[in-house]
Amino acid sequence: MGKVVQVYRKKFVVYIERIHREKANGATVHVGIHPSKTVIVKLKLDKDRKKILERKAQSRARAMADKGKYTEETMES
Repeated sequence: MGKVVQVYRKKFVVYIERIHREKANGATVHVGIHPSKTVIVKLKLDKDRKKILERKAQSRARAMADKGKYTEETMES
């Protein structure tokens, strides 16, 4: 378990804190891991990120409330 150090969105790769290897010249480099192979344990939230998540949750709740089965009563009105 480690923290995310870097995200390379173009390659769809996440670099994690303690996962690295040694190159031929002796330098250590982080190993890229695909995000689907990771599990988020804890989010680092500041006020702006919380606001974004709340806004998304509200819009999803509204979308789910509008969804539903059509009945004869709703089709006639």
